[in-house]
Formats: sequence, structure tokens, C-alpha cells
Amino acid sequence: MTLDLARWQFGITTVYHFILVPITIGLAGFVALMQTRWVKTGDPEYLRMTRFWGKILLINFALGVATGIVQEFQFGMAWSEYSRFVGDIFGAPLAMEALIAFFIESTFLGLWIFGWDRMPARLHLATIWLVFIGTMISAYFILAANAWMQYPVGAKFNEATGRAELDSFFDVITSKTALYAFGHTITAAIATAGALIVGISAWKRFRTPDRDTTFFTRSLKWGLRGTLVAALATTIVGHFFAQWMTKVQPMKMAAAEALYETTDGAGLSLFAWGGLESTPNDLKINIEIPRLLSFMATDSFSGEVRGINDLQAEYEKRYGPGNYVPVLAVTYWSFRTMMTMAFYLIVMSLVGLFMLRRGRAPGKIFTAAAVFGIFAPLIANSAGWLFTEMGRQPWVVQGLLKTADGVSPLGAGTIWTSITGFTLLYAALAVAELFLILKAVRHGPDPAPEPIGTTPHGEHLLPTLGY
Repeated sequence: MTLDLARWQFGITTVYHFILVPITIGLAGFVALMQTRWVKTGDPEYLRMTRFWGKILLINFALGVATGIVQEFQFGMAWSEYSRFVGDIFGAPLAMEALIAFFIESTFLGLWIFGWDRMPARLHLATIWLVFIGTMISAYFILAANAWMQYPVGAKFNEATGRAELDSFFDVITSKTALYAFGHTITAAIATAGALIVGISAWKRFRTPDRDTTFFTRSLKWGLRGTLVAALATTIVGHFFAQWMTKVQPMKMAAAEALYETTDGAGLSLFAWGGLESTPNDLKINIEIPRLLSFMATDSFSGEVRGINDLQAEYEKRYGPGNYVPVLAVTYWSFRTMMTMAFYLIVMSLVGLFMLRRGRAPGKIFTAAAVFGIFAPLIANSAGWLFTEMGRQPWVVQGLLKTADGVSPLGAGTIWTSITGFTLLYAALAVAELFLILKAVRHGPDPAPEPIGTTPHGEHLLPTLGY
């Protein structure tokens, strides 16, 4: 009972936090590009875009920080045995994330907010780029730590202490798993922010066609182009990431395809039903594209893809008796949900760009599709996280520590109390974020501010954002 509650608590808080993180990373990049265009061209529309989307970035950043703090406490509270096991490995990347990356983000975000009327334009521009760089550095260190759980490298297990000990920090932060995860996450973050810009811009363009037409049309184009490029890049990186996972976590990828038997020329399953609740060999429905899975996994239409049954037998010999098959229904459908949402973003972006190229304003159908597009990457990100973590079960550290062995020796009542408190707190934060973002969207962009002075080099100084 304690284990199940601890997993639910960590899942709920992490999924909520991971909704906010990609938006922050992606929006920081978009705002930096918008401000760069303003500095280069002097076009006031780019200044308005910078400040409007910058407000939404700030709202999201503040709540992302609040929800992220909870993650640190959970390691010691609900997962003390896990923390003891991985502490020597996680100490360095998590400390560097807090001391270096978060310091860069918070410091230069403050300079960006309050530096409009105090800093030269180019120097002020550098602060938002450093915020974007800081968010990516932060993401990399976190992903490097998580990647070690997926594929432990650069460490050795000390049987005397029962702990993993750091052997090579360089191997930990440069593992292939970390590099692929970083590329996949950053491109997904840009697609997430792009879809948010598309959804808000299309909605405002449709609801108030005579107000800020140029602003929201230009924002819509930016969002569509960014979403298309980022979604395509996410898919490409994801393909190579999946090939790597097939080598280092073959059970996860076999479960993602509900592939029970090792097969040469395996087909890619599009839709399967029946037999996903446990591990029988009788899927009642399985619609697949012949040989495509083998090609995707091995670059050969006749390549061998290992199945669940062979892997289960191998793991029993290596690790002892037990069930090493993850929950198939969750693994199978989370993988397909992630891919479906990515495909949706690509199609939506292509349709939107085609409409704008033909000079057509967003209609009712496209506006509805664009508004749903705000949620599509959030669904994809959450599904991807569930696939990554649930597909690794029963391991919390692949091959070294099982999830059941990492939980704290707490009573169920303690976890019930904390999970209830966190859920209520996060619900209140969600209401606060939606209220603030909707308020900013309804208000719309402010007029371009008038300069309040110039630097000795003739660069304009502008009023602060007004917070």
C-alpha cells in the first residue's frame, strides 16, 4: 500500500511539474528570438510580441519553480532508500542544476524583467538568451540524472554499503541516453511553446478579427513554423532514441509493441486489444504494418526484434525469479498517445501555414483544432514521461534497484496526508495559473512603450514590464 501511494504521489506531482517545464523552456527561446528581431529591425510589433509572450513566460516560470521544489522533498520523504542508493551519483548533477543552471535562470530573468529602463538594448537582449540557455542547462543535468536510472554508466555497485558509487562523472553526463533524452525533450519543449502561441493567436484572431490583427497573424506564423520544425525534429530524434532504447532496454520497447515472441521481420502494431492486461500470447486484435518495426528498430526489414517471453526468461536467469514485464496497457498506449499527438501537431501546422499562405484567416474549425493543439503536446509530454518511467518497471534503477526496494519505511497514513496536501495545493496552483494566463490573453498585447531615455550610445531605454 505504501509503495503504491508513494508511486501515485510522485507520478501526480511530476506530471504536473512536467507540464510547466517544457512551456518555460520553449517560450524562453521564442521570446529571445522575438526580442532579437526587434533589436535588429526596430519593428514595434516585435517589441509587443516580446513583452506579451514574455508575460506568459513569467507566469509559467513562477509556478514551475513552486512545483519543482516539491520534487526534491519527495526523494527524502517517500523514497529514502532510493535516495541512499543513488545519492553518490545524483549529488553532482542535481547540485550543478541548482547552483549553476537555476542561478543563471533566476538571476538573468530578474535582470530581464527590471532592466528595460536601465540597460542598453543589446545587453538587455543577452539576458533573455542567458535565461534560455539556463533552462536548457537545467534540463540537461536533470535528464542526465534520469538517464542514469535508465542506463547506469560511470558507477559501480558497492556490495558492502549497498550503494551505487560514482566512478566517472563524465560518463554519467555524456551517456547516449542523456544526449538523446536532451534532444528529444528540448525539441518537444519548443513544439509545446509553439502550440501554445498558435492556440492563443488563432483564438484571438478568430474572436477579435479587427483588433491586433497584425500582431496575432505574425504570432500565429511564428508559432506554426516553430511547432512544425520542432515536432518534426522531435519525431526524428525520437526514432534514434527508440533504436538506442531497443539495445539497452529491450523489454520496454517489446512491451511498447506488445511483441511477445522474438521475431525476424516484425510488424509495427498500430492498434492492439486484448492480452494487454497480463502477458498471454493471444492479442485478440492486432492491426500492424508488416516488417516496419524491424526496419525502425534495426534499419533492416528482416532484422530481429526480441520479444517479451525471451526477455522475461533471460531476466529470471540474470536477476532471479520475478515478473520483469511492465504494465503492458500503460506502456503500449502511452507510446502511441505520444506519437499520435506529435503527428497531430505536424498536420495542424501544415494546414495552418497553407491557410495563411493562401491569405485565409483562421476559421472556426481551425481555431478549435489550434486550441486543442495547446493541449496536444502537454498530453504527449505526459505520455512520454509515463512511458519512460512505467516501461522500466519493476526497476527504479535499471538492473540495480527495484522500485519496491527504494520506498521509505513510512506508513500509508503519512503518504495519504502528503498526497492529499500536494494534490490540493497543485489544484490551487493550476487555478491560479489559468486565471493569470487567461487574464493576460483577454487583455491582449499592450501598445509599444515609448522610450524613456537613451544610453550614451543612442540605444533606447524602455519602461519595465509593469509587474
